[in-house]
Amino acid sequence: MKIEDEIQQRSFKSTKQKAAINIMYTYFWVKEKLFNALKPYGITLQQYNVLRILKGQFPNGITTSDIRERMLDKMSDASRLVDRLEAHGLAEKRVNSNDRRLVSIRITNSGLEMLEKISADHGSLDGFMGNLSSSEFEKLNALLDKLRG
Repeated sequence: MKIEDEIQQRSFKSTKQKAAINIMYTYFWVKEKLFNALKPYGITLQQYNVLRILKGQFPNGITTSDIRERMLDKMSDASRLVDRLEAHGLAEKRVNSNDRRLVSIRITNSGLEMLEKISADHGSLDGFMGNLSSSEFEKLNALLDKLRG
């Protein structure tokens, strides 16, 4: 559906303004889809993001500061997210034996299983993005990368 119809606005100051509004609207649309897909698993979008980061490091661990750098939502409190994941048995903290100030966070088998279940149920959460072809997604990615330039 066209952005004009979605927000009931027929004209924009410029095509750049229309594109910016379209990107913002689409961001919230995707965010809502992801939120609803993750709700049955009892985790938030930010927790899912941390689990995916941890899975990318598996079987190794990663520090909280490294997690924070890789997160999509830079405003999230990575320490608190890790604490919640640990409380649910999805992640674990390990203190460095050489320097007790350093803590390594690692995804647990339960965390890996949850990601597998989410992927099996929702195709890695990209099932709702089936309206574009692979080449169109490549073009979209290239344009978004160029926009952030």
